[in-house]
Parts: sequence; C-alpha cells; structure tokens
Amino acid sequence: MTPPPGQGSAHGGPLPAVAVVVLTQGRRPASLAAALESVLAQRGVHVDVVVVGNGWEPHGLPPRVRTLALPANRGIPGGRNAGVDQVRGDVLFFLDDDARLPAPDVVARLVARLGTGDVGLVQPRVLDPDGRPAPRRWVPRIRKAHPGRPGPVFSVWEGAVAVRRDVFEAAGRWPQAFFYAHEGIELAWRVWETGHVVWYAGDVVVHHRAHEQEARHPYHHRLNARNRVWLARRNLPAVLRPVYVGSWTLVQVLRTWRRPAVLRAWFAGWREGWRSTPPALRPMRWSTVARMTRHGRPPVI
Repeated sequence: MTPPPGQGSAHGGPLPAVAVVVLTQGRRPASLAAALESVLAQRGVHVDVVVVGNGWEPHGLPPRVRTLALPANRGIPGGRNAGVDQVRGDVLFFLDDDARLPAPDVVARLVARLGTGDVGLVQPRVLDPDGRPAPRRWVPRIRKAHPGRPGPVFSVWEGAVAVRRDVFEAAGRWPQAFFYAHEGIELAWRVWETGHVVWYAGDVVVHHRAHEQEARHPYHHRLNARNRVWLARRNLPAVLRPVYVGSWTLVQVLRTWRRPAVLRAWFAGWREGWRSTPPALRPMRWSTVARMTRHGRPPVI
C-alpha cells in the first residue's frame, strides 16, 4: 500500500502500512478521542484506522478515520474481527478505546519487532499514565517480578496488540465464539501453532488507567469458566485437556472458595464448557507443545 504524498521512510521507501482497529461501544468519548489522537500522531508508519462501533453508530470522529457500525454487540473478539477487512496494511494493530499511545514511535517499534526473526505477534507493556501500580494481569507471564523484561509469552492482554496480518489469518483470527474472556490466550496459542513466536515487548509502553477492580457479574465468571474449558477442548491434544482444565479449576477454587456465589457461576460455566460443543476443534501439534515448553510454559496451566 502506497502512503499518501510526502510520506516515506528515512531510506526513501514507502512507510510500513498498519491497519488499526479500535473497538468501542461509545461509552467513553473522551478516552476514544485521546486514543485516536495518539494513533494519528504515530510516525514512521502509515496508519489506516477504523473505529468499530459494537452496537453503536460511531460519529464525531476525525476525517481520516473510517467507521463501521455493528447493529448489535458481537462481543469483543467478534467486533475486532469485523474491523479487520475494513482497513489495509500488512500489520494489524488492535487498540482498546480506553488505551493510548504515549509516544509517536510506539507502533513503529512494534512493527520493527515483528520484522525480527519469527516473531508473529507483539504485546507492549501497559502502564497507568498517573503512575498507579499496574495490575499483575497486564504482564502476560507467570513470573511478573520484572514487568519491563521482554521475552516470549503464551497469552496477551488484548487491549494493545500488533500482529502480522498473514499470521493472524493463519491463526484463525480472534475466537469469535468466545464473546468475552480468554481470547488473548487462544490467539497466542494459535500463533505459536503457525510456527511463530508471541513476544512481550516490555521496553515499549502503552497507557491504560489502572481502575479499581470492578465487581464481576455472574456472566463474567460463567464465560470465564466456559471459555477456559473451550480453550482446552479446541486447542490441546486430548490427553492435555483435563490437565489444563484441572489445574485452572484448582486455581479458581483456591482463589474464591470463600465466595460461594462466584463459585456457583464459575462451575455453571465449567459444566457448560464440557456439555456444549465448541466450534472448530483444531488440536495443536505435539511439536507446538514442545516449542512452548522449551520457551518456558507448557500449555497445562
């Protein structure tokens, strides 16, 4: 894709073309405006931006931004998938409407990382702009003591992710059936299955406010458990499925055994995950399991 006149790289060639998908329900107009401003200020890349209104008609946006209105909420992965075909670029960048890029070279640095070796997907480090402690869940690995340390990972925080378009398509896109919860784990696993590496770029920062942990509704706990089971059934060799689900069942019980309402909702989703038929069963190869294990995390927890 040729950039607009006057734009080009330092060596005279065309800038890398990046397709940017911003998903929103229109509930945070000020945050959305800040997110788009930070995207349009990026240098060293040519961005083609679409705002996907998930059950909302986008309006009042900058003229350079495309819009796509979905008449009903398709869920987070479904909404992101809907935006992919609306924008052009060999690299896809997904950004939540309440995240922001604090520097004009964030996307260019992520694109450069995608051009390194066999890296197919990159998640940057997420920090609160006011300096409040970032939630541990934003660091996509078990050992979180050094959140600035880059390296291979096996899940992603989905609010800011760069991925090669060909890898994204080979991985099967975001798992639309999940609707909400754990789509970042599945996409990461499927990228590993394509033969590529998922990389945590701890040296590249995006901003997102660290809100207080809000009360979770029962549907959150239900989908969390259902998708955890679907994740195993869709992606793992049969012998590993009960090991993975069993380990996370133990974790959940230890975390919430004093909250019976949470456990009731969670186990309702757990049963739904086993009784329903998850779409598109596609167990990963044992060679992928071996690669993930060599890089530090076998897919059993």
